[in-house]
Amino acid sequence: MALTDTFTLINDVKIPVVGFGTWQTPDGDVAYQATLDALKAGYRHIDTAAAYGNEESVGRAIADSGIAREDLFITTKLWNADHGYTETQAALTLSLQKLGLDYVDLYLIHWPNPVAFRNEWQQRNADTWRAMEEAYAAGKVRAIGVSNFQVHHLEELFKTATIKPMVNQLFLNPSDTEAEIVAFDNAHNILNEAYSPLGTGAIFDLPEVQTVANRLNKTVAQVVLRWSLDKGFLPLPKSTHTERIIENGQLFDFELSAADTAIIDNLHGKFGFHTEADEAKF
Repeated sequence: MALTDTFTLINDVKIPVVGFGTWQTPDGDVAYQATLDALKAGYRHIDTAAAYGNEESVGRAIADSGIAREDLFITTKLWNADHGYTETQAALTLSLQKLGLDYVDLYLIHWPNPVAFRNEWQQRNADTWRAMEEAYAAGKVRAIGVSNFQVHHLEELFKTATIKPMVNQLFLNPSDTEAEIVAFDNAHNILNEAYSPLGTGAIFDLPEVQTVANRLNKTVAQVVLRWSLDKGFLPLPKSTHTERIIENGQLFDFELSAADTAIIDNLHGKFGFHTEADEAKF
């Protein structure tokens, strides 16, 4: 395996098995340089979102990288304030403009139940999805999906969708494997992407993971990202440090033993759980 190896989505679009995350990466020079460093290090899958506020800097790095557009896989996401049919159309147009792209490879609904639409989230998602299906048909997006959706959110969306989501991006790491929704996604051929695959950084303080990393002569991050891949997740590691960006992509020259995997599996709850979308205050 390598950074350019791919999973195949249900519509036969190929998506690189590791993505470079840009959540909490400040707009401007930091986001620009981190994205450029990731592309130089061999990443071809970049994940951003309207809510991250850094689409312009990410887009500038993409343009300056010199890499052919067809060799890249770019994801962005619809923010909570923009749920609805015409709102989604306008938000996608703005994201494309900021990124400097004619299309994105993957467009996601960032959260299923924004507080502003909590009394009508089902209809808002249905209207949003209709706009996304039209964008997909028009070639503005190559794949469409969701993020932070639990089973009941997807079941509701299925009632009106003519195209099922191809991806669900979730808070997935050894502390929270979200077993119910992951199994549901797998049963419906929806790829599980792992944002915050290293949690909030607390995993670096756990001696049991450090022991595994020391034995393999790898970093804690490399060990946990490899675990994520072994689970069938697509991890989206984020860093703004060049050396860590490079290290986080070096996941393919070692394997975790069954004992290693068991140690990491046993970290459930050690550093937090996902935010419940129906209770989120945004």
